[in-house]
Amino acid sequence: MERIAEFQKVSFNEFTKSWKKIFFNDTDEKIKEIYDNIKLPIRVTRGSAGYDFFSPIAFNLSQGKTILLPTGVRVKIDEGWFLGVFPKSGLGFKYRLQLDNTVGIIDSDYYYSDNEGHMFVKITNDSRENKELEIKSAQSICQGIFLPFGITYDDNALGIRNGGLGSTSK
Repeated sequence: MERIAEFQKVSFNEFTKSWKKIFFNDTDEKIKEIYDNIKLPIRVTRGSAGYDFFSPIAFNLSQGKTILLPTGVRVKIDEGWFLGVFPKSGLGFKYRLQLDNTVGIIDSDYYYSDNEGHMFVKITNDSRENKELEIKSAQSICQGIFLPFGITYDDNALGIRNGGLGSTSK
């Protein structure tokens, strides 16, 4: 197996800044506790392709509701690879849990962005059976798979990324 990446936490300052934009009522003490308990993604079994990403907090998500979660995680990836982020199969089957961007694409140069490559997960409970999703803190909520990619013969991309969503098309 080729080793091509390393998961890390973003800095506490970056996490705090991102967290307060969404959960603005949380105290600094509460944010520090959440940050200290962040679990980096792992593969659970030898045959797993996906690295499980864990929720930094417990939450309930009723049918049709969405939550945006700063994960506190960044990833350093060798050039020529990207991280695809997919829903967890079990949560998808049970609750129609959806990632709002269908599949997240984390490029290798995202790591160097001003936000330290901080990954966010936006999920929706798309249940059509009125099921409420209950997630515990440190429960797996999605999975990331490293994939290689190619480029065209006439590719001449010289741009430098600085940002997340939509930053490569600006």
